[in-house]
Order: sequence, then structure tokens, then C-alpha cells
Amino acid sequence: MTKKTIYDEASEVEADNGVVTVKGPDEVDVRLTDDAAAEISDRLLVGSMKARGQKYQEEKKKKGPAQ
Repeated sequence: MTKKTIYDEASEVEADNGVVTVKGPDEVDVRLTDDAAAEISDRLLVGSMKARGQKYQEEKKKKGPAQ
């Protein structure tokens, strides 16, 4: 099983002639239509909110009950 890298830096995003280009980190280099980029943006936002909620709940468990 290959270990997957977790990145803490955001990709660079540009638009040119109606095409959205996403570059980095690592070897990411993707060209998308505006519709595909908008859908990915929505999905990333949902995933980010879920991950933050999970981190919050985990930190809350570690602290224990409120005094």
C-alpha cells in the first residue's frame, strides 16, 4: 500500500481564455472547464468544512467535559 502525502499548501489557480488551470503542490497540473472548476470548488468547500468539524470534535474529546 502506498502512503499518500497530505499537503498543507494550496494550489495555484488561474483562468485564461475560459479554461481554469490548477497547479501544485507536487506534480498537480490540471486544466478544467469553468463548470468543472466550480463543481470542484463546491466539493472542496464541503470537504473542508467536514474536516474542520472532525478536527473540532476530536479536540473537544481530548479536552473532556466542560467545567
